[in-house]
Formats: sequence, C-alpha cells, structure tokens
Amino acid sequence: MCCSGFLKIMMFIFNGAIFLAGAAILGVGVWFQVDKNSLLGFLDDVEGAPPELSQLANVSYLLIAVGAVLLVIGFLGCCGAVRESRCMLLTFFIIVLIIFIAEVAGAIVLFVFQDVAEELLSDLENEVRDSIQANYGNENSGVTTFWDKTMEGLKCCGFNNYTDFDGSPFNNSPADLYPSQCCNSTIPEGDCSLREAQLSNIDGCFDKLLKLIEDNALIIAAVAIGIAALEIAAMVVSMILYKKAGK
Repeated sequence: MCCSGFLKIMMFIFNGAIFLAGAAILGVGVWFQVDKNSLLGFLDDVEGAPPELSQLANVSYLLIAVGAVLLVIGFLGCCGAVRESRCMLLTFFIIVLIIFIAEVAGAIVLFVFQDVAEELLSDLENEVRDSIQANYGNENSGVTTFWDKTMEGLKCCGFNNYTDFDGSPFNNSPADLYPSQCCNSTIPEGDCSLREAQLSNIDGCFDKLLKLIEDNALIIAAVAIGIAALEIAAMVVSMILYKKAGK
C-alpha cells in the first residue's frame, strides 16, 4: 500500500510537470498564431531581414501540436494515477508506447541509413553551389545572410570551400573577391582575394557540420537514452497502478 502511494505521488509529479510544460508550449503556440501578423509586420520593418524568416510563423502549428500532445499525456497520467482510472492509465500507456516505438524506429533508421543520409546531403552539393553562385552577394538576399551567419558561427567557408563562391555576384564585383570568412582572421575585412583564400585552407561548412554532429553524438545519445528510460519507467508505473486499480 505504501509502495502504491509512493508510485501515485511520483506519477502525479512527473505528469504534472509534463502537463504544465504542455500548457506553456500550447499557450506560446496559440499566441504566436494569433499575433503572427504583428511578427510579420516587424520583420518587414527590419532592414535586410531575409524573406525566409517569414516562415517562422508556421512554427506555431508545431508548438500547438507538441503542446497538445504533452497536455493530453500529462492529464491522463495525473488523473489516471489519482483516480486510479484503468481507462486513463491504459490510454496513457498506449500513447507513451507509441511515442517510444516511434523514437526507437527513428533511431534505427538513422543508424542503419547514416551513410545514406550523408550521401543524400552530398548530393545536394550542386544545388547549394548553384544557389550560392546565383544569389550570394545580391542586396537583401536571404542566401547571403544565411551563409554569412553559418560561416561565422561554424568558422567555415562555403559548402566545400572558397571555390563555391566562384562566379557569384559577390565574387564578380570586384573580381576574385571572397567572403572574409574564407581567409585567415589576419586578413582585413573586404580584402579576402583569391590568393589569400587559397592560402587559408578554411574547411567547408559541410565538413564542419558533420564534425559538430560527430563530436556531440555522445551527448545526443545520452539524452535520448535518458528520455527512453523515463518513458519506460512511466509505462511500468502506469501498468502497476493499472493492475492495482482493477483489484
């Protein structure tokens, strides 16, 4: 009886936290959706803001969906434990089980098709180069802003290297000029010429991104294992309470 009471309390606290988190995310999503016109108006007034930022308004749908799912899970877990409702506990178990299976399936796909995914990203090279060569350097271009931020953050140059910028508007005016990120930090801003870019040996952003993922793979795996352990524990506790509720 004491063990059952402890499990009910832990189930209530755990799912109460999930319920509150879901309510907060849902609230943000609804507010985002209701007030998205103000956000889009603000972005229109920001000089040089890439047009792709307007797509952020669609994030509200994702927030609403995630918040609603967490809200339902938290409600079923809390009420099912307190009221000892077999129906709620069973529904809670099924939802968490579906989420757990989806996560395991996703992990298996990523593991099995890791090389395929890398190959698919590599196949995008021509499309990315074409985009850079057609748009990088144009005024108010989202491509220019995106690559400047990416190269600055990852300390990289282009998709593969500085040659990705050959023929771009930035490279042609003046001739043989490359983004400052493609040269060593000792090169003054705007003076990154072909010679300095050749000597700098700055890695491409694709290689830097892959290395970043590899370096943080252990952390990502640990977080995923922790989440999976919590889900298994929640399912076990819900089944224990489910059996006790039937007595």
